[in-house]
Amino acid sequence: MAEEEIPRDRRWATPLIIVAFVFGGVYWFWARPTAIALGIGLAAITVVFGLLYLGLSYAGPGSRLRGLKPIYSRLPAVSQPKGHVHFRSKMLWTIGIVLLYFLLTNIYLFGVDQATVIDLFASYRAILAGAQGTLMQLGIGPIVTASIVMQLFVGAKIINLDLTDDEDKGTYQGSQKILVLVMIFVEALPQVWGYLTPSASLVASLSAASPGNGPLLADVIIVAQIAFGSYLVFLMDEVVSKWGIGSGISLFIAAGVSQQIIQGTINWIPETPGAALSAGNPPSGTIPKTIYFLQNFSPSQMASGGWEQILLHPPNPIIALVGTAAIFFIVAWTESTRIELPLSHAEARGARGRYPLRLIYASNIPVILMAALLANVSMVTILLWTNPTLAAFPLIGHQWWIGAYPTAAQASLLGISQTTPISGGAFYLSQVNGLEQWLLPIINPGTYGQFLILHSWWQGLVHVAVYFGLMVGGSILFAKFWIQTTNMGPEAVARQIEASGMQIPGFRREPRVLRRVLERYIPVITVISGAAVGALAAGADLIGTVGSASGTGVLLMVGILINLYEAMGREQLMEMNPLLRRFIGGEL
Repeated sequence: MAEEEIPRDRRWATPLIIVAFVFGGVYWFWARPTAIALGIGLAAITVVFGLLYLGLSYAGPGSRLRGLKPIYSRLPAVSQPKGHVHFRSKMLWTIGIVLLYFLLTNIYLFGVDQATVIDLFASYRAILAGAQGTLMQLGIGPIVTASIVMQLFVGAKIINLDLTDDEDKGTYQGSQKILVLVMIFVEALPQVWGYLTPSASLVASLSAASPGNGPLLADVIIVAQIAFGSYLVFLMDEVVSKWGIGSGISLFIAAGVSQQIIQGTINWIPETPGAALSAGNPPSGTIPKTIYFLQNFSPSQMASGGWEQILLHPPNPIIALVGTAAIFFIVAWTESTRIELPLSHAEARGARGRYPLRLIYASNIPVILMAALLANVSMVTILLWTNPTLAAFPLIGHQWWIGAYPTAAQASLLGISQTTPISGGAFYLSQVNGLEQWLLPIINPGTYGQFLILHSWWQGLVHVAVYFGLMVGGSILFAKFWIQTTNMGPEAVARQIEASGMQIPGFRREPRVLRRVLERYIPVITVISGAAVGALAAGADLIGTVGSASGTGVLLMVGILINLYEAMGREQLMEMNPLLRRFIGGEL
């Protein structure tokens, strides 16, 4: 549908222009901005109301989101390959993008005072595949958040899109691109104003060029860098999806978590860098720490506290390494567990096959979405407590019951980050990081009571119950939405089986019959799948993992690597047999 062919109701223009002027006037009288700040604010208002006009004025059939086509059709994107991409080329593209990801995590934002950076996503870095203070500041956060919003709205039928229809599917993907751009700025702006402080030298040089606008221009430069890096991540994901193997988002998560696990296992740098090695400052990695204690402590010293240091005391105790290994093998087993429905070809006698329904039917996506949701909740509660503007907001600003956070002095005294909640709902929704936050304080309150952060043992258990229940329940909900939005439900699978010429032996070859058979399995497996991945992720968090990778991160890494290995096997198989490539890959 070309832009000139899009039917529009032009009457929407007048009320939207009036409302935009009202917003501009409120901004002017409330903020009294400089000329540059006013220009930036009016540009933002114009973009927002321009998007509203394109969507609301659409007067054709289907969803109003089709009215956004003039925008998303012009956004930079990665083109689809015109023919078959050879396995070697796919491997090169995949490896190249992963190396580029590691490069971006080491390119620091220009003009940021790195010593004052406060990481709003500190607890969720492994899942969001980012690195604070770099071009990967937001990681995959905007992409996953946009996916959450679109899935919730489409799944709840607030947005009426039929994802089995090609045009509606294109509208869904295009609208998600626009939402990714919106979420980049929604997540970047709060972090820059107050948590990514511009360096004094940059502010001074900009103030000299434009008196009175130095801090604002410095913040704009930082936001522009974050936006560039975040959209580059989006394009890198498209490159892997179209020209490589697997998913770019999944590869970035696996790469980041793998790096953390390796560092947590073999890192020989002391827990306090620069200080001498001692019993109170051993190597931070599990293996070097174990070797250090065994070499430098006598059997009596080991019995009186050395073994406890090695086995249980954070960071990176042996129990965390054992928990990480246990999650690896449990996930590998669950990934291979499946129900196989027998199939036979309706015309070719003797041609039989099986349709596999995995135990982890919805894959690890529900956990990614749930972790991203909790990360955004954490960011909002931090902003409501610490941001001067939002803290003054009536009813919800600076309220302890929503979430209280320590000052710099309190954080230093307690040995925690300023982004660690110390009370309110944010505390009970925050991630549990190992046995020291719930079990060890009950067993040995004198040594480990500090890890409860001013809470009693029963509050620690409530924290565990709330977090575990939320991860399981939220993963089930997102599993259902994911199945609906990816054509993995009973009706869509029935159509796929019928289109391939197959049928279930003993049943009529009709989509309605196939759908009724599949409805006995798919909805149940979807719930079990969501509950299983949520329980595995939360359970690993309760035990603890090396490198602070989090249970969710380890779960995702193992599942991603297994899926990548299977995808590589399929690619090699199709490479050797072009006929099989046409059957499995749908290529001509």
